[in-house]
Formats: sequence, structure tokens, C-alpha cells
Amino acid sequence: MRSLLSFFVLALVAVVHAISVGGDRLLVILEDVADKAGYSKFLGDLDARGYDIVYETPKSETLRVFNLGERSYDHILLLPTKSKAEGLGPNLTPNILLDFINAKGNILLALSASTPVPTSIVSLLLELDIHLPPDRTGLVVDHFNYDLNSAADKHDVLVLPPPGPLRSGVKDFFSPAPPNGEPIAFPNGVGQTLGQGALLTPILRAPSTAYSYNPKEQGEVLDDLFAAGAQLNLVTTMQARNSARFTVVGSADMLSDKWFDAEVKRVGEKTGVKTVNREFAKAVSGWTFGEIGILRVNWIEHHLNEEGMSNASNPKIYRIKNDVTYSISLSEYVWDKWVPFTVPEDDELQLEFSMLSPFHRLNLQPTLSSEDSTAYSASFKLPDQHGIFNFKVNYKRPFLNNVEEKTTVSVRHIAHDEWPRSWTHTAAWPWIAGIGATVTGWLGFCALWLYSKPVAAGVGGKKTQ
Repeated sequence: MRSLLSFFVLALVAVVHAISVGGDRLLVILEDVADKAGYSKFLGDLDARGYDIVYETPKSETLRVFNLGERSYDHILLLPTKSKAEGLGPNLTPNILLDFINAKGNILLALSASTPVPTSIVSLLLELDIHLPPDRTGLVVDHFNYDLNSAADKHDVLVLPPPGPLRSGVKDFFSPAPPNGEPIAFPNGVGQTLGQGALLTPILRAPSTAYSYNPKEQGEVLDDLFAAGAQLNLVTTMQARNSARFTVVGSADMLSDKWFDAEVKRVGEKTGVKTVNREFAKAVSGWTFGEIGILRVNWIEHHLNEEGMSNASNPKIYRIKNDVTYSISLSEYVWDKWVPFTVPEDDELQLEFSMLSPFHRLNLQPTLSSEDSTAYSASFKLPDQHGIFNFKVNYKRPFLNNVEEKTTVSVRHIAHDEWPRSWTHTAAWPWIAGIGATVTGWLGFCALWLYSKPVAAGVGGKKTQ
């Protein structure tokens, strides 16, 4: 009875802490542990969602991101610190943070224009092809989209609509549901520009009227801007090839208690509206820490699709021109449970049947659905080419973890006893008739020759009387 009770307790603990597929160990780095009071709502939401939070400072002597070669934490939240040239200390160097990402750890980085970005963070961002202003304190302002209540003079509190879908065919994880027109407040923020890296994806872009500058060095006339308009990214993500996630939030203040439920007044409006910073922060942190946008492959199955043949699952060898069916089952993790994965509109989940290059590229169609998964299938005829082939599903989309599944099979030629008899092909009938005529003629000739004995000549001369 005691063991049964212990089992149920452990199961309950597992359910409570199964908030993130990547784990629940969260390291929060602050300049001072007391600074967490300014982010109590944001951190309280993380705690309520089941994270085991550890608070440390960059100068902590007990801080260890790795222990015996393994990650000590599953996720890291970096809030602004006052560290300058010395960076974040020997335990949070760019190499260590990159090793953390390579070990499938997730990082959420928050910046602030009032605090210079540590040099180690600048170096880390450069490794990821994310660029900050040279002064490390560039301020984003907008003279057309600002809060009249708090930034009537400096215009450094941007009032922005929630981001919509990145493009057609990409899932939208960061818009409030349902959308009611509430804005996002982006106060005292630092903008970023992105390189050509294919792994980088912006979540929130600056409006066309925004720009970044250093208010301490530049006067009213701005000759050289760091970036302006859509060049500026306010919230940027990077998903590594191992599906580890890294997010840069240009304004740490937007995560603070002050702006979670603040009321802002847009230019040209008479009444104020509440922000959706809390919902947006939940979506950004949930995506970064693996609570949304996670795909799982449940099973893969392929078999012959021919009558009278052995249709065993996942055979190792096929024959050329076989009819086969391939199926893959996918689930999507949404906050605290697995649900069936649905391919977005204007997008396709594709199967490649390839050797060195694809012989077939087919769209997989949903064929079977359950409470927590959807199976996608495609049927096709194998090419007239023997060799080593791969069933490959390579599904890589923004904001979804990578799905790359490859199953190798052999495709043999047709055996001698598997060819159909010639008389079943109408095109062979003239040749068969020619062979029959030749054989018949030869036999007739032989018979005629054998039974056509020449007449024997007479013996002696003429008979006399």
C-alpha cells in the first residue's frame, strides 16, 4: 500500500513539473537577488507554471552552469546587470553559454537601454549574428507611436500592436487570443539588427518611424543612425539546429511589474488601454523554454501496398516499381499537454524518397487522428532504379522545433522468376508468332526432307529378247 501511494505521489510530481519538454530547472541571473522584486509577476508566473527557479548573481562563487560535463540547469534567464568590461564573470563566458546552447539548453536574454550590455553578451550575440549598437546602450524611440502618459517628452516608450504571423504558412504563437486590440508597451529598449543567418527569426519588429540612437552622444540632429524602421528587431529568436532556443528581448522593463498591467495612451487617442505585456511575456518565455512549438514523432511506418504480397511493417528491402505507403505520426506540445499536430494553411508536410537526390517529393496527407496525435501518409510507386534509398521527412519551420527523420531501405531489381510470362503481353505476340512460324517451318522442312527419299536407279543395261 505504501509503495502504491509513493507511486501516485511521484506521478503527481511528474505531472506538476512537466511544464516544459526541456525540463523545469531555471537559472535566473540578476545584478542583485533583491532585484527580483521588480519582476515579481513575471517570475511568479514562471513559478506557477512549475519551474524550479534558482536566483544567482554573476559574481556568485557557487554558480555553475555545468557539473561533471552535464547541464546543471535546463534554461537560463539573463536580466540586465551592471557588469561592463569584465563581462559576466568566469562562469558565464560566451564559450560557456554557447556550450549550454549546444547542450540543448535554452536562454532568454533581456536588455535595457539604461544599462550597457556586458561585453560577454555582445560577443555571444555576434557569434549568433545578432548585432547591437556600438555604444551598447542604443535607445529606440518613435515620435509617432509612443505613450502619451509616460513618454510625452522622450518618446522612448513604444506602443505597438501584438505581432501577427511572420508570413503565410507559419504558426502564430505570440498574438493574444482572442485579440482585442490591446497594445504592447516597449519601454527603454535596445534594438538589434540581424545578419544573414537562416536560424534567426524576428518576433517583434520596430515600426517604420522608429530608430535607434545614443542620447548621450547625439544631439537633436542625427547624422548616423544605427538602424531604423524594419531594420530594427525588438524581440529576436534563434533556434539552433539541435532545436535549442535563444531569445533576445530588447526591453527588460516590459517584463517588469510596472508594465504588465499598465495603461497606455496612444497618439491621437483620448482614452488609455491596458497592455498585453503579461500575455506576450508568457508567450515569449513559453516558446523559449519549450512549452509551445514542440513537435514529437510518435511512430513511423512504411509497407507494401499491393494485393497478394507480404505487407509487413517497415521491411528492410523493396523491389523496384513496388507500390508502398509511408506514414508518420506527429504530436505538438501546447503548454502542458500533447495535442494532434495540424499543418498550417499554405504549408505542406513533405516526404522525400531519395538516393543522392529525391526521386519523389510528395505531400503527406492526414489520414488518422487521435486525442494527442495525427498520422500523415502518402502512397507512391518506387522508381525503376535499384540501390539504397531513404524515406526522409525534413520539416523545419520558424518557431517549431526541427523534425528530421530518415529511414533507409534497399530497393532490389526484379528477380528472374518474377518477370511476367511473355504471352501475357500483347506487344510480344508478333514475336511469339514469328518464333512459332520459324519452328513450324523448320519442323516441316525436316519432315519433308526425311520422307522424300530419292528414286533408286535401275541395275544393268536394257533387257534383250
